[in-house]
Amino acid sequence: MAAAAGQHFFEGTEKLLEVWFTSSTNDPTCDLRTIDRKDWEKLLKLVKCEIISSLKDESMDSYVLSESSMFVTKNRFILKTCGTTTLLFAVKGLIQLVKRECGFDNVADIFYSRKNFARPELQHFLHQSFDKEVDHLDQMFTNSAAYVLGRMNKDCWYLYTLDSGGVEQPDQTFELLMWELCPNKMKIFTKEICADGKEATQKSGICDIIPGIKIDDFLFEPCGYSMNGLLPGGYYITIHVTPEPHCSYVSFESNVPQESYQNLIKKVLQVFNPGKFLMTVFANQASIARDTHKHLERVDTIEGYQRHDHQFCSFKSYNLTYTQYSRPVI
Repeated sequence: MAAAAGQHFFEGTEKLLEVWFTSSTNDPTCDLRTIDRKDWEKLLKLVKCEIISSLKDESMDSYVLSESSMFVTKNRFILKTCGTTTLLFAVKGLIQLVKRECGFDNVADIFYSRKNFARPELQHFLHQSFDKEVDHLDQMFTNSAAYVLGRMNKDCWYLYTLDSGGVEQPDQTFELLMWELCPNKMKIFTKEICADGKEATQKSGICDIIPGIKIDDFLFEPCGYSMNGLLPGGYYITIHVTPEPHCSYVSFESNVPQESYQNLIKKVLQVFNPGKFLMTVFANQASIARDTHKHLERVDTIEGYQRHDHQFCSFKSYNLTYTQYSRPVI
């Protein structure tokens, strides 16, 4: 997560993988959390990142990584990595590991998504274009569906998923991807201002975004910040900050269910004050967030930001809303 001092570029934009597993025998003892940490560490070597710290509760294991985060529940695996990590190299190994160690023999659903990179030419060959990523995944999965939302010649967001199956339990993901951040806000996430992650969490106001969360945070040397927060019931938030002015970027992600994310959006924007942000809300029909798009389609402005793009997709059992906002140029 940390970038060297000076004008060294760091790609804050993450690659995000979410995989849901099932067992053909419906074995109740199948549980991804029984996989040993050493096996996760071996898998992460394929991605070129490592575990820094971990936090657990009754429903979820979370890991802060050298490049972002990993979350593990009974039947769901989430891996989010930034920089020049090779996330998709882990997919085949993940499926083999899960089948060998805990008995899940079927992928119920998969979601791979990311914003367009600021410097795609610095990525590994596989990740230099979404077409290459889709080709790689299609070698492992059939009946897939790949989407691009937003403006292909400017800011956009890519999604790869399966066109069949799906998750029956309530599922939702809310994501805010922010760039052109306020320099004063970003200084908090440097060792020049804060001694550690806990101090950065307090000074920035991150601790107040969702009260009551158990927090695992880390401040990198000389700058950069990651945090995972857990709430009872298998809910999480994760935040990652690349604070350098020439490549500033922040991501906020949560699966906390809400009928409307308006208040949460305002809280996150107040903490980070970005120049631009991209928002996605993903919810299946069992989720209370399934009709969020009805609220968002009427919102042309949020906290002084003007909406530029707004798209709604309905596929399989999910609704997906994509919106991009920026501050008006004065």
